[in-house]
Amino acid sequence: MGRRWVWAGVVFLGVALALGVSDRDRSKTLTIGLTPWSSTTPSAYVAKVLLEERGYQVSFLEADVGVIFAGLARGDVDLFTDAWLPTLHKSYMERYGDRVEVVGTVYRQADLGWVVPGYVPVNSLAELAGQEAAFDIDGDGRGEIVGIDPGAGMMAVSREVLATYGLDGYELVEGSEFAMLTELSRALKREGWICVLAWSPHWIFAAYDLKYLEDPKGLWQKDDVRVLTRRGLAEEAPQAVALLRDFQISIDDMNRMILAIEVEDQDPEEVARAWVEAHRPEVDRWGR
Repeated sequence: MGRRWVWAGVVFLGVALALGVSDRDRSKTLTIGLTPWSSTTPSAYVAKVLLEERGYQVSFLEADVGVIFAGLARGDVDLFTDAWLPTLHKSYMERYGDRVEVVGTVYRQADLGWVVPGYVPVNSLAELAGQEAAFDIDGDGRGEIVGIDPGAGMMAVSREVLATYGLDGYELVEGSEFAMLTELSRALKREGWICVLAWSPHWIFAAYDLKYLEDPKGLWQKDDVRVLTRRGLAEEAPQAVALLRDFQISIDDMNRMILAIEVEDQDPEEVARAWVEAHRPEVDRWGR
């Protein structure tokens, strides 16, 4: 009897130690959500570099924003650095907000909306009515508003814009950021008319003469870009969350990093490391 209890105690201790190691490993292993948008990449890689400097193992989950919010809620994703709040990602927060934490602000008052080239003599969403033929890309008689991935919050707002401004002669084209940029580039080369979904920060505003269409009805609202974590991460990885509470990158710096990554084809991790080194005194204070 005594020997069985000794053996049982050894097994229990082994299991407990294994679980303890597993818990410690989990707190030091983090998954960052990475959307296909260019605005996500710099902040996600800066977070990766800084977290790895502090001893964490970091990986990415690349997915549509809806999948990332669901992953945060389930605990499959630990953090996301590109949540546009309170407006653009409102529907996701209404669905998952009780299972995620808003812990920091990357930058404030980011612009977003419908954008046209500077040479297009349209300045307002209201002025699009009656201009469908000029914005007809595929020749079907309807004007196209070139959108991005269907799960993006901007697409939901865009559908509101069509209804509110009575733009029945237009269709919102689903696709991706890459597809939107391809159409924009083609139009600019021939000085054609085009209207696309866009946001700042983005390298296109450094490369091209573009303008946001005014929104007199106020459907497009400026958001702050926030850092989200799954619930419970602060208890499991307190140093990581403390760092993320102080995490900040200016829109100008984001624009420059996006340009380097998307246009100059520089490695995103190297771009992030260069930014960290240029801001070393500041970032070393984060979370301390």
